[in-house]
Amino acid sequence: VRFANGKLWQPESLRFTVYRNRDTEHPRKRHRRILVSETERLCYVGHNFGSEGMKCNSLCRYFVGVLDKNSGQMEVYNAEIFNMQPLLSGGRCWGSQLLSCFVLLIPALFPWHGVRMIPSLLRAERDRRTGRHKWLWNEQWGLCCLGCTGCSDVCSSLVQMDLCIEAFGTSKQKRALSSRRMNTVGSDIVSTAVTKAAANIIDAKGVTALVQDMAQDDVQNISAFLPPCQEDADRPEHVYKFEDILSAAEYEALRVPAAALASVTAEEVAKRAEERSHCSFVLEELKFLPTDEKSRDHKARCLWFLDTLIRFSHLKVIKKKHPMGPECPHIISRKLMKNFTSLTYNNGSIQNLISASMKAKITAYVIVLALHINNFQTDLTVLQNDMKLSESRILDMAKALRLRVSKAKGAPGLENDQNHKLGTLSLPLPTQKAPEGQRKRRKIN
Repeated sequence: VRFANGKLWQPESLRFTVYRNRDTEHPRKRHRRILVSETERLCYVGHNFGSEGMKCNSLCRYFVGVLDKNSGQMEVYNAEIFNMQPLLSGGRCWGSQLLSCFVLLIPALFPWHGVRMIPSLLRAERDRRTGRHKWLWNEQWGLCCLGCTGCSDVCSSLVQMDLCIEAFGTSKQKRALSSRRMNTVGSDIVSTAVTKAAANIIDAKGVTALVQDMAQDDVQNISAFLPPCQEDADRPEHVYKFEDILSAAEYEALRVPAAALASVTAEEVAKRAEERSHCSFVLEELKFLPTDEKSRDHKARCLWFLDTLIRFSHLKVIKKKHPMGPECPHIISRKLMKNFTSLTYNNGSIQNLISASMKAKITAYVIVLALHINNFQTDLTVLQNDMKLSESRILDMAKALRLRVSKAKGAPGLENDQNHKLGTLSLPLPTQKAPEGQRKRRKIN
């Protein structure tokens, strides 16, 4: 055995009683044992089943060797480890429980054993006149008898455990008890103060105003991942300014890598489509590059950056210094790492991670850039397939960007060309609403 609250100074003075379950046929109950011990100050109970049983008994086997000094031979027996817990009165009546479910396996070494009671639960005192032991009612421990149905007028087990810690606990246990009591009082004070403050706010502002404030907070949380929106713009191209997507220095850095797209021919577009070297949106737009050199170069730069954003969104953890390859300008790589990744600590090092929120931010910037490319109307279904998103996710992002969504037929050769969603940016902008959470599922009859 081992004791939960410390070590014994005189273990030879301790006496034990073992009880087994009455049901010897049940495959589990027949192995259940309850070990009871008693000292001058405390009583202890240990189990080999339930939540209080030690898990080590099921993971390995224990043996005890008994040496016969006369013959010099040792006999080995199976053994189990019991964790002995201090027993306090209250909660449940151990006497009635043991007498109804368990029988005595090893007789206890007590002079008053004939009463068929659990010795560790009782307190006896020798009568000086008769020499016999008499049962005494003890307010600290309580008295359990054969007909007891429970100790109803005693403190809860938690309170009694606190009293035990105050009397016999270590310094660490006493500090923890004091801290828990202070926290309990503090939490009650805080709860009362919060309830009073909430009631004052509701009385002052009203429920309607509070609901509107919560909706406005949700909208602001969504806007943290969207490009800056100019709600008072007089033209669609001024709602989401191109400079907020690509700065002048970044736009200039795209001149060299986008030159290959600007000079692409129809045969090369067909070959790249077979190789799938670009996303579907870029491959489709390469078929309709303007003939004007300036406009052609501008569209090629936008398409190259959009294709880079989409490929970047497919990554999970950024492990390379240049994740998009050496052909990607340094200023663009720095923009991707700074604006579209979040830092995380893993295995002792800091890593750049493309989280779900960062992917939502990339989606917003891709849609806005596609609007600038396509005269502020774009095929959301093509972008959804390229970014490997669900339709509900791309539609939620389009609504957050204040787009009007309509159904349209997709371009020939694309998947699901009959059921495409078009996103259009037009003035005046629709009223922005916070997401309503999970969509209701349609009932299928």
